[in-house]
Amino acid sequence: MQQIDSKLDVLKKYILSDQNKFYRLVYSYTKNSDDAADVVQEAICKAIAKVHTLDNAEYVKTWFYRILINESLNYMRKNKRYIYKDEILENASYEDKDIAQSYTVFNAVSKLEPKMRTVIILRYYEDMKFTEIAKVTNSNLNTVKSRLYKALDLLKITIRSDDFE
Repeated sequence: MQQIDSKLDVLKKYILSDQNKFYRLVYSYTKNSDDAADVVQEAICKAIAKVHTLDNAEYVKTWFYRILINESLNYMRKNKRYIYKDEILENASYEDKDIAQSYTVFNAVSKLEPKMRTVIILRYYEDMKFTEIAKVTNSNLNTVKSRLYKALDLLKITIRSDDFE
């Protein structure tokens, strides 16, 4: 019982320290602030209920990100609609100097298929290493790398074509 309490403490500290990152990640899937908050809340509830499955407290980050991404993907499956609003700009609080460029990149990333979008967000917005991304997405390391490079190629094409329109 004490072991579960210590895992709950680790989870609680982690969730409280990085909640803005969780919201931004989920928002990139839902495109709606209320839905993103609901998905984050659902992920937190699932994590608390499943904290006993956390084998090593050192891996709370990758363990919780996997739950967040799975909940985001479940949301997308249930809600096949995509809502693009002006809220995207308001909630895209990534620390880019050029808002127009940031908005263009954010839009391009949001148009990627979910598996590629996840890899891009985790790598560049959440600053995760390839090995962490592989654990979070439950994928092979080489699969993560190939998704990243394919996504980067698609982003280059998308952004270049947007620049000339």
